[in-house]
Amino acid sequence: MLVIGIDPGISGSICFLNDGKILDVIEMPTMTDGKKNKKQVNGSQIFNEISKRINNIDVKEVRVVIEQVSAMPGQGVTSMFNFGQTFGILKGICSAMQLSMYFVRPAKWKKYFNLINSEKDASRTRVIEIFPYISSQLSKKKDSNKADAILIASFYYETYKSADV
Repeated sequence: MLVIGIDPGISGSICFLNDGKILDVIEMPTMTDGKKNKKQVNGSQIFNEISKRINNIDVKEVRVVIEQVSAMPGQGVTSMFNFGQTFGILKGICSAMQLSMYFVRPAKWKKYFNLINSEKDASRTRVIEIFPYISSQLSKKKDSNKADAILIASFYYETYKSADV
């Protein structure tokens, strides 16, 4: 089973986990938009990235797990709109590709990995402990988004693999 874990957002990431092993983890594909060169997700590139990795796999064997996000206090209206737009783009792409989607709240997967009330960077440390072979791809602090995507995919794989046959 291929699990695609997605940490949504402009600075999010996508992890491809096959039978519990990390095949690849990439930063969210983005492009610039408008006069101010604001970043937005590149839906076409997301489609291409997923397509090339599921090319020889039956879609029934693919699970997409997206972190279920919601508005947070203190975030601006524009940033929340952009965040929601990204979430919608991801759902649309997966629906069009006929991929099974599952949503997990941050508190649920973070509790599973004992990361509640920890620093943002703690997920990077946890991933390196579990998957030491990926440490070279998580060398920078900004790679915590990649770590989150890995943990989202890993959470699904570890908690649902026995029930999801």
